[in-house]
Amino acid sequence: MYCWGEVKLQEFNILNKKDKCCHTSDAVQMVVPVAAISDLSIGERVTAILRENGSASVAVRLNSQKGATWKKISLTTNGKIVAVCVGATHVALLTEEGTLLHWNSSDVSSLPKCLANLQTRKIVQIACGDHHSVALTKDGQLFTWGQNSNGQLGLGKGESGTLSPQPLKSLVGIPLSQISAGGDHSFALSLSGAVFGWGKNGAGQLGLGDDSDRFSPAPVVSLNQKKTIFISCGAEHTAVLTKDGLVFTCGSGRYGQLGHNSLRDELRPRLVAEFWGSKVSQIACGRYHTLAFVEPQGIIYAFGCGEQGQLGSGQTNNQAVPLPVDLPQEQNNDNTMKRIFAGANQSFAVSRPGENWVAGHPNFDPMKKAWELDLEIADRWISSNPKHWTKTKRNITKIFSSVSCINGSFLEKSSDKHYSTSEHQCGLDLSMTRQFFEKLSQKEKVLKEVERVVQRHLLPSLSHCPAGVEALRVYLILPELLRVLLKQQLGTDLAVSLAEAILRLHPDLLKVLESYWSRIGYSFFRTVVKNFHSVSIKFFERIRDEKRDYSQPLKKTVELLQKLYEVNSQRHSGLSDSHFHVTEINDFFTFVSIINSPPHSSQHTSCVSQGFYNVFFYGWEPAELRQFINLYMKIVMSVTTFPCIFDMDAKKDVFMVDIRIRCSSIMLQTNGNALHVRRQTLLKDAFEYLRRNIHDFSRPLKVIFMEENGIDDGGVSQEFFSLFGEALISEDSKLLEIFEESELVWFMSDECKAVDVYRDIGTIFGMAFYNHRLVNIPFPSALFKKLLGEKPTLRDLEELSPCQARSLEALLDYENEILEQLEQDFTVKGHDLIPNGGEVLVTKGNRQRFVDLYVDFVFNKSVARQFEAFAEGFVRACPAQTWKMFYPDELRILSLGEAEYEWEDLRKIAEYEGCESADLLIQNFWRVLFELSKEDKLKFLTFIYGTNRLPIGGLAKRHLIIVKVNMDSADEYFPRANTCYGTLQLPNYSSIDILRDKLTHAINYCDVFGIA
Repeated sequence: MYCWGEVKLQEFNILNKKDKCCHTSDAVQMVVPVAAISDLSIGERVTAILRENGSASVAVRLNSQKGATWKKISLTTNGKIVAVCVGATHVALLTEEGTLLHWNSSDVSSLPKCLANLQTRKIVQIACGDHHSVALTKDGQLFTWGQNSNGQLGLGKGESGTLSPQPLKSLVGIPLSQISAGGDHSFALSLSGAVFGWGKNGAGQLGLGDDSDRFSPAPVVSLNQKKTIFISCGAEHTAVLTKDGLVFTCGSGRYGQLGHNSLRDELRPRLVAEFWGSKVSQIACGRYHTLAFVEPQGIIYAFGCGEQGQLGSGQTNNQAVPLPVDLPQEQNNDNTMKRIFAGANQSFAVSRPGENWVAGHPNFDPMKKAWELDLEIADRWISSNPKHWTKTKRNITKIFSSVSCINGSFLEKSSDKHYSTSEHQCGLDLSMTRQFFEKLSQKEKVLKEVERVVQRHLLPSLSHCPAGVEALRVYLILPELLRVLLKQQLGTDLAVSLAEAILRLHPDLLKVLESYWSRIGYSFFRTVVKNFHSVSIKFFERIRDEKRDYSQPLKKTVELLQKLYEVNSQRHSGLSDSHFHVTEINDFFTFVSIINSPPHSSQHTSCVSQGFYNVFFYGWEPAELRQFINLYMKIVMSVTTFPCIFDMDAKKDVFMVDIRIRCSSIMLQTNGNALHVRRQTLLKDAFEYLRRNIHDFSRPLKVIFMEENGIDDGGVSQEFFSLFGEALISEDSKLLEIFEESELVWFMSDECKAVDVYRDIGTIFGMAFYNHRLVNIPFPSALFKKLLGEKPTLRDLEELSPCQARSLEALLDYENEILEQLEQDFTVKGHDLIPNGGEVLVTKGNRQRFVDLYVDFVFNKSVARQFEAFAEGFVRACPAQTWKMFYPDELRILSLGEAEYEWEDLRKIAEYEGCESADLLIQNFWRVLFELSKEDKLKFLTFIYGTNRLPIGGLAKRHLIIVKVNMDSADEYFPRANTCYGTLQLPNYSSIDILRDKLTHAINYCDVFGIA
């Protein structure tokens, strides 16, 4: 052991008589102790030394008129001591069993005592500041006690000091690897290198970029992903060691203790440049000096205050750069240095021939770590003797009750990947996590005990706002437990509790978790989705079978499913929508339609699932059945804000139910929402009707074409919306801009145009949607995104105006030279995209911003008033808010319909009255129809249905009835259509040519109801 500094080794009076002093010089003393030194801690008034046999001694400084002397005191304890640490006057000792003992030098005759709050805790690390202490438990919890004048306890502002250890709740969930304390400041280091500091910061010793004290742990962001493995604190400075052997220092530089060849304070950790190229393996801070050990060369460097010889140079001057300690020459090339120590104005080093220092380094000592899970533990638990079950249960409880232990498990250690933990990287080896729980599932008793502990202890302890992202790992680990539990019909309650915990997270942390979900492997993300999807289905089944309201837990799991669905859209390898759909809802609506269908209806019970089949046949009383339907419907309607669980059919069913409920709540009148229009002035009549405010949009719309005989059972209003769309995009209206390349329309950006008309257009659009009609106004997807609160992107501009999008994409690819030649500024059509945009040129550095602002201008800024008015009208005319369940593409296709035509499908769905498919008239009809041009075929659809747009599913979802009309002089009549019911009345023409002429004339000229 080597010693240098203010006090000579003999003056400490801590050596045994048999310890041999081998070398003495003015700079460094050397002694060979009989019992090897394992730990040592130096304070201004007390120094403690621990030998490997577990015996601890302290030397207390006594001041008298003759000067300072040191008195040796041997501390008697019940157990073997494995660690010592001192403050200004107090000593903390840690036994092999994890018991923390406290001793104060003010009463040298006293015995070390246990601290009451920690008697049941197993302590693995201790650290002492001048007048405060920090302890880390085996279950990863941090305790602090002592003075709190500068917030060094981390308990929050306004909290006074305490002699009783208090849990530092703000760091719960962070898996800690090391703690450190200086004069009046403290640090905690996570397993993946995140650093948290608190307490006095007058010289910037917390490394936070300022000199304000912190009363609770604050993350030292500048050290993120630096692979920090060790922290040492002086009185007012801090040194940090990384796994790559780099050293950073911050705080007071008054004596040069930061090693930057400067006496300036550093408010942020700064790399000690002198060590660049060397791999430092240990650091230690004295009060105003710093030691660093470079293991490959076996050299100890010192810098800072040297007034008491603590730098080991033989001089008493300060050093602002690291210089080697003048060790005895015969030992200088010995690379077996084990530990270095510094404290107050003193320095020590311990070596042992033939032993590498790593074996004793504190950061690699498994005894000083918190528990963590691994495959070896799983094997031990599932193979343990039944006689040892009590011990196994106790271990399960200890580990699975601690979120810190869970978060410190299954780290991705290959290539030190877990040190890259950030808002985008979780640092977990999820394959190992899965293997661990697969092993546990082999023994049901163990698995159930884990489930019990997690449910009762772990989940209730989770913080909604943990201090760092490492605390979020538990939310990726527990789904793997849930996976094996659900396979064994367990874990339903745990899934709900986990969902609640996730949804309680602070929004910023929830975004981080969503980022993790978006990046984890496909099978692991699918597991998360499958867990909550299967539990959601289970609740729907319980509602059906038990007739009980499970809406509260159900809402939790489906809300989380919705979050996962939104994340899924951001993943490179996403799941199909069917992974989120709950088909039980579809079965329910099918069941209800059967219940409400006439007794001899073609619908039958084979259409429903076995669960609802049982409900149907188990002899429920009508009142009981109605009560069940109302309960189930109420629950379904309560989760409509989570649309991912509904497929398109279920959403349409919900929307229909919502409308039916609204209609039944008002007293319907025959013409409660009757719109009278003339074909020649359709736009003008429609707008005038809306402005008279005599309508109730909750009521079904009835359209009357004046001076025509049509009765609106759906077909008349459908034709109105088709004609409205045609009129709106005609050249005469000039209300919408038509993009020739895409044949889509968008709002006119003319600021002088009154916005009331766009409110009317939105109202008509909303009326059509509410009444299940199609409007042939070719809006792009961007409109429906905006209605649903989503932001249009460059891809949306590509759909609307491919030419503009191609130009912007080229702009993003241009080299600097081409960009300079373009001289493109931040303006569009004379409008500034940013203040003084005409004076700012697009460069490689700002072009992405230009593109984003350009897209925003097209879809938002330039038409803000127009769209706002349109949306206001749409919402007014569609009071059933369940329209928000639909996604943009769904809303678009339900509003505009499809335009993909499989004409053969029309023949497949056709039904016949008064004739058969093999009749010559029918054969001639289909031959004529298929020979028509596409334009005339579309006219035929408009003739039959009032629109040539198709519902989802295309022509296969249309309904066509062909009625043969036998009449005299049939060749003189035209075919007639009933658009409300998709019926074609076809006279018994004498030849195919006459049929062709009459049908062609009808679809081109018979556009007035009642004319044929």
